[in-house]
Amino acid sequence: MALVEYELNQHVAILTMNNGENRFNPTYLEEFLGVLDEIENNTKATTLVVKSANAKIWSNGLDLDWLMPVIQANDVATSKAFFFRLNDLFRRVLTYPLTTIALINGHAFAGGAIFTGAFDFRFMRTDRGFFCIPEVDINIPFLPGMMALLRNVMSNDVMHYMGLTGSRMTAQQCLDAKMVSGAYHMDELVDKVMEFALLQNKRREVVACIKEELHRDILHAINVLDPPIINTGRLQV
Repeated sequence: MALVEYELNQHVAILTMNNGENRFNPTYLEEFLGVLDEIENNTKATTLVVKSANAKIWSNGLDLDWLMPVIQANDVATSKAFFFRLNDLFRRVLTYPLTTIALINGHAFAGGAIFTGAFDFRFMRTDRGFFCIPEVDINIPFLPGMMALLRNVMSNDVMHYMGLTGSRMTAQQCLDAKMVSGAYHMDELVDKVMEFALLQNKRREVVACIKEELHRDILHAINVLDPPIINTGRLQV
């Protein structure tokens, strides 16, 4: 089974993440980016829905089992290349010329929660799954682009509280905080998301232009600032 695959339902491309907890590592990033290219270049889809094959987890963020040995070995080149490539994924989804929808059918933790900030719309299941940014508890500071993506999802008050406490938010709490567009039991979630997705059939070039303007500040944070290296809880350039 591919780590990332997709199918078409009319003008909606449904991308499924098949990588277990869908943690980001170099192989996974390349496959994800490759599928996004394929959808854009080889289909006429105008809407993208991203869901997880994992019944419990949408994405748990960085693959620390891969990353930490690289950092501990002081392999700066590999670490930087990874963070630049992760930024490529964030940027790609943020500016994707299709309307993008995160169908969050499980936990969205750390980098997974941050990734949701690159999407145009988010829908979350109510019967299972939390939204959490626990970096304060695992001694990993936010990189500038990551912080900008979180601010695309959360108000300043929510970001302040979540970032410094590492607390978990339920789907209902996310809905109340206007972080998601809808929250449904898993029995309804896919149907509700598809109902919304099928209504979104906009011209790609117009969508792309609007996103460039909407996300100018986020793109600046992702594009301009050199990702630092995480090492034992401290940032090192």
